[in-house]
Amino acid sequence: MEFFNSHLYAFDNPELWVAAGLFIFFAILVVAGVPKLVAGQLDAKSAKIQSELDEATRLRTEAEALLAQIRQEKAEAEAQARQMLAAAEADARIMEAEARVRLEETLVRRQALAERRIASAEAQASAEVKAAAADIASRAAETVLAGRLASQKTDPLLDDAISQISTRLN
Repeated sequence: MEFFNSHLYAFDNPELWVAAGLFIFFAILVVAGVPKLVAGQLDAKSAKIQSELDEATRLRTEAEALLAQIRQEKAEAEAQARQMLAAAEADARIMEAEARVRLEETLVRRQALAERRIASAEAQASAEVKAAAADIASRAAETVLAGRLASQKTDPLLDDAISQISTRLN
């Protein structure tokens, strides 16, 4: 309760003069319109902060919308990738089956070609053996006949075998 002390209001008290100066200073500030100026500055700052908050809210909303769009596009891309992978696997299975069929057809054709070549070679070898046997038989017959003509002897078994050679070789 220093305010009711009489010593406070004495003109030789420095505290009185400090208080008076302070009141005068505040009065000058009020007359000069400093509180309105400060209030205007605070209102302007408040409005600027509010516009920045509104801008930040708008940007956040846009960012959330963009994020949702990106997530949707990612989901669509993943779905499309799964479809492409499934299609590629199906194509690979089809190509594998077609390649297997072509390989089997090729093997069948080659086997048939090999069998024809083997049959042809067997027929040719058989013909060559028959021709060689006929040649050898005819030479042997010729030798025997030449020997017989030289000795003028006849052998019934030999004559019978010679007559059968021509029928067996053909």
